[in-house]
Amino acid sequence: MSIPQSGGGPIERPEQLSEYLESGCKPKDAWRIGTEHEKFGYCKDSLKPIPYEGERSILTVLEGLRDGHGWAPLEEGGKLIGLTKDGANISLEPGGQLELSGAPLETIHQTCDEVNDHLRDVKDIADKVGVGFIGLGAAPDWTHEDMPLMPKGRYKLMDAYMQDVGTTGQIMMRRTCTVQVNLDFASEADMIQKMRVAVALQPVANALFANSPFFEGKPNGVKSYRNYVWRHLDAARTGMIPFVFDEGFGFEAWVQYVLDVPMYFVYRDGKYINALGQSFRDFLKGQLPALPGEVPTLSDWADHLTTVFPEARMKKFIEMRGADGGPWRRLCALPAFWVGLTYDQSSLDAAWDLVKGWSAEQREALHVAAGEHGLQAKVDGIDMATLAAQVVEIADAGLRNRARPGAGGLVADETHFLNALKESLETGQVPADELLEKYHGEWNGDLSRIYPEYSY
Repeated sequence: MSIPQSGGGPIERPEQLSEYLESGCKPKDAWRIGTEHEKFGYCKDSLKPIPYEGERSILTVLEGLRDGHGWAPLEEGGKLIGLTKDGANISLEPGGQLELSGAPLETIHQTCDEVNDHLRDVKDIADKVGVGFIGLGAAPDWTHEDMPLMPKGRYKLMDAYMQDVGTTGQIMMRRTCTVQVNLDFASEADMIQKMRVAVALQPVANALFANSPFFEGKPNGVKSYRNYVWRHLDAARTGMIPFVFDEGFGFEAWVQYVLDVPMYFVYRDGKYINALGQSFRDFLKGQLPALPGEVPTLSDWADHLTTVFPEARMKKFIEMRGADGGPWRRLCALPAFWVGLTYDQSSLDAAWDLVKGWSAEQREALHVAAGEHGLQAKVDGIDMATLAAQVVEIADAGLRNRARPGAGGLVADETHFLNALKESLETGQVPADELLEKYHGEWNGDLSRIYPEYSY
């Protein structure tokens, strides 16, 4: 979840809302890669989630990173709730999931080094206090009651509201994890093409990265339970956003979509003011019940943009949001997948050619089937395994065309970061398939084996 936004004055003209988005346009040589990933922390002896405070806790890990690895603190209400350093930040998801929001970097080599350094530093602190971290799309055996709610005002408001707008919101908050990548666009036309490709191909990412086949101690019947959770969370702010494919889509159309999404809060003087279900349109008129007579700032608009959760989200950049959290190699594979598809024009065109004939119904059916069946999904003659192979081939070509070397020039490009996905295509197995095979085989139904074998 996002930290409070800052740096914007009062909104005096409605055009400022789309201008804010448009200000994200960058020339190609300024495009960057921002990788985010979440992970579950647990006590090694009990295999239960770690609380916010205590000897073995989220606070202990944050303090260790602050004091031992040079991170600056971020506090709310006197509580340490995040860290920042060198353009990156570490934040807490509602159930204590630890998230790295990486700095905007030029190459996947750099972002993968960043992930590696982060996991090494976290493990250094965690090992000293008997804590482990694991990358999965959903908590495998913890219950709602096991999960603490982190001391952030935003989460307290959301937690209550989630029960009124869907059936799985509290599960999403406490018991799911993702890996995502944030990418730039050059112009409105470039944004449109990237958003359409991003939305259409999120099911492929979800299938390849599916890693949540367990819930509350047993197989849940799908490859990505996280996919199921997001599909039943809040229809007003999630999903495959079909309007992105309408003629005339652009920055203004995104503004109108976000304005129709009910508000969560307004952030003022370090506190979250309850605006649950209220309208940002009313806020623009100075008629928000939570703050009567007050008009929003651009910071309020930036905050509201973080409260929509579709499969691909636009802010001043585009967030790819369809993948489950997972093992180390796939934390690097996700940015490779999307950078290869979208940062080379020939690959972006090839990806669009692949999906432009699909209907909204086909895209939605692929979204559902990807979560349920992974690479075995089939929709209207579209075979997910075949489609995924085509998409990974396009991404591979895009990375070759980028030709960004690493390891001091010893590695010619970024294509090797796709190797984990290529292996899945060769075997037909994504992480969820591997986990299920172990559960029904050598683990003999003992799900506790997942922790020592799959932790970072």
